[in-house]
Amino acid sequence: MKLLVTGGAGFIGGNFVLDAIASGDEIINLDALTYAGNRDTLAAIENDPNHVFVHGDIGDRALVAALLAEHRPDAVLNFAAESHVDRSIDGPAAFIQTNVVGTLALLEAVRDYWKTLEGAARENFRFLHVSTDEVYGTLGATGKFTETTAYAPNSPYSASKAASDHLVRAFHHTYGLPVLTTHCSNNYGPYHFPEKLIPLVIAKALAGAPLPVYGDGKQVRDWLFVTDHCEALRTVLARGRVGETYNVGGNAEMENIEVVKAICALLDARRPRADGQPRAVQITHVADRPGHDRRYAIDASKLRDELGWQPQYSFEQGIAATVDWYLDNQPWVQRVLDGSYRLERMGTA
Repeated sequence: MKLLVTGGAGFIGGNFVLDAIASGDEIINLDALTYAGNRDTLAAIENDPNHVFVHGDIGDRALVAALLAEHRPDAVLNFAAESHVDRSIDGPAAFIQTNVVGTLALLEAVRDYWKTLEGAARENFRFLHVSTDEVYGTLGATGKFTETTAYAPNSPYSASKAASDHLVRAFHHTYGLPVLTTHCSNNYGPYHFPEKLIPLVIAKALAGAPLPVYGDGKQVRDWLFVTDHCEALRTVLARGRVGETYNVGGNAEMENIEVVKAICALLDARRPRADGQPRAVQITHVADRPGHDRRYAIDASKLRDELGWQPQYSFEQGIAATVDWYLDNQPWVQRVLDGSYRLERMGTA
């Protein structure tokens, strides 16, 4: 297939692009290269004739329209987003601009392009919007998010993603645009910008720095290895029902403190501290994030039962592969940290 991928130099988008090129797809990769976009992630396909990289913004409707007209993709996958809750607490405007205004501009350009298609090209075209389980808000001790769970976003980030989801739905029901939406749980794996929990803990642990755990650390997340997520997206793109939403989860609910301890144990085995102390001694509890959601849990049975997808990586397998990747790719991490981000805490309000 020929795909226009937005945000394809970011974490999930970059992993998807690498996988898609390896599978023989043609990719037009549009990325604004904000702090979280990294061309180093795409180094292996820098000269691949099936990969065209374009530095630009999804909010530039003229640019998107020109790319669609020139390349005539079979589908558009929208990964482009501001995505870190802490950053959204400090500066929500950027999240509205990219996730809401930018998505609207993208949808308008894609709608106009889709209207020019005929026959099988029009019938088979898809717009896949990649969203988050955070739009559903927070759960108590029991229960899981389903595709019919009411939206209740609690952070500026999740509110902006909820708004973009509603726009995607509206463009389907108003204009007939053939859309698909996915809501994923917390992703982890290679090429993850180190402001997020797992790569942050790895980087700080290796540096001998305190490992910040928000509040009591008992916030629960479902963890999804990014390779599994990419396969789920390919499955939804190929066989998902137009207009439908699919939840994507890893069947791996974990308390944040347990995730941190698992990383410490893996690093103790692979890269012991010089003083022989376990890295768990670096764990430091800090003031909780304002408005921190207590628990997320995904029911991905619709995706499993209708389309046959289920995760292949257990958390134990995925976190070991992730730690090994960061240990083997320290130059990538150091180049990221040479920018404006230095592992500092954000979002304290």
